[in-house]
Amino acid sequence: MARVQHLSPEAYERLRAEFEDLTTRGRIEIARKIESARELGDLSENGDYHAAKEEQGKMEGRIRHLESMIENATIVEAAGDGSVVTTGSVVTIRYDGEDETESYLIGSIEERRDGLPVISPGSPLGAALLGGAVGDRVTYEAPSGGLEVEITEIES
Repeated sequence: MARVQHLSPEAYERLRAEFEDLTTRGRIEIARKIESARELGDLSENGDYHAAKEEQGKMEGRIRHLESMIENATIVEAAGDGSVVTTGSVVTIRYDGEDETESYLIGSIEERRDGLPVISPGSPLGAALLGGAVGDRVTYEAPSGGLEVEITEIES
């Protein structure tokens, strides 16, 4: 069973538009490239043909990925006042014993924006942060052991 994808309305529409583009214009364009490469002759040593077929495979993989995400999407509206961490929040944290802070977007990798790193709400850190408020200290299990972070800022 596929995992539920929490997406903002904007990300959902962007992914739907990309899916539509790839399944229409994209497939027609790649078919033309393959046909043009076939006309060049011997397929066993035809670099253009092999490159076009590889491009087609990557595009079909992206189409399947988008289709799965769209089918399993739950549209999440931005949570109001930024008082707690929710999907779609930008959260700034400080690791225990560190002076520097780091900001992350909580959500799907497809939500990425403004060069912010993304933390999945299903990851150990993402799950620990969800529902937290500024000043809360949360612990999560990392591969190297338990880590603690403090939530210093939340933006919705």
